[in-house]
Amino acid sequence: MIALHRLDHVALRVADLEEAAMRWALQFGLTERGRDDASVTLSCDDEPRALVLLAASEGEGAVEPGFARVGWELARGCTTDDAAAHLEAHGVPFTREGESLALEDREGNVLHLLPYRESVSRLVAHARPAGPRLPVGHPRKLGHVNFLTGAIQEQKDFYVDVLGMRLTDWLGDGGVWLHVNSDHHVMAFVDKGHSHFHHLAFDTVDIGQMRDMLDHLGRHGRWLGWGPTRHGVGGNIASYVRIVEESCFVELYCDMEQLQADHEPRVWPDDRYSSNTWGPLPPRSYFRFDDAAVASERDSLEMQGIPLPPAPASTEVTA
Repeated sequence: MIALHRLDHVALRVADLEEAAMRWALQFGLTERGRDDASVTLSCDDEPRALVLLAASEGEGAVEPGFARVGWELARGCTTDDAAAHLEAHGVPFTREGESLALEDREGNVLHLLPYRESVSRLVAHARPAGPRLPVGHPRKLGHVNFLTGAIQEQKDFYVDVLGMRLTDWLGDGGVWLHVNSDHHVMAFVDKGHSHFHHLAFDTVDIGQMRDMLDHLGRHGRWLGWGPTRHGVGGNIASYVRIVEESCFVELYCDMEQLQADHEPRVWPDDRYSSNTWGPLPPRSYFRFDDAAVASERDSLEMQGIPLPPAPASTEVTA
């Protein structure tokens, strides 16, 4: 069997490692935990990592900045050998990279399974001594990830059957949310006909901290693709910050629904209220990462009556 404990990290490829490390630390209150010539590791609190930045290769092997992988920590009592045997039983190819297992999901997204690690302290965060570099106002944790998909049922089956996640909710048949602990979700998929990493999410204490972070991000030229919203599915208050450089969003959220041990999956109606009890659905640009979508958001063109042009064909392929 296999069991996951939590989301360990997201890795992104970046064009300029030094610039990106400074930008993510300064704008989102992350703390640098380590670096070498090819990577920089950042954390939200006193965990060893939450975000790993990887230098995009140059020359013939060059790749675009953007998503590289998601790392998942195995549960206590589930070793990497246990996980390897489980993957083999399901016919899922993998390789060993140091202590971790590297594999791909049904749409080629790279995943790493890492061994369980004991926390630095069992005390609640506000009672633990802070390290010398932990800034005020930092996020509490990396909480979840979200992907666009062209194979929602296959992806749901993979993450449930192969990785041991548990089904939380469906939004009609076009969105699915999965959990590994009491948080409503640690993983979600939205069916948009193609695969693309959509967002990583940082947990904030409350909407007051979110306000402060959004004011800070606004001063750095960031804008919201959508939000603040109050989701029906998940219950969280959320704001989605466009990250042009790495072709994704960062969600700042708080107040997520906490599941009971006997939770049974629900099917929510695919309507506005399920997505945002406070008001509007996201603009069409929210699900796109091409230049026209970015410009439309940045300058609020749809709000001025200027329609978003159709997506270029290149955005409809697996990314």
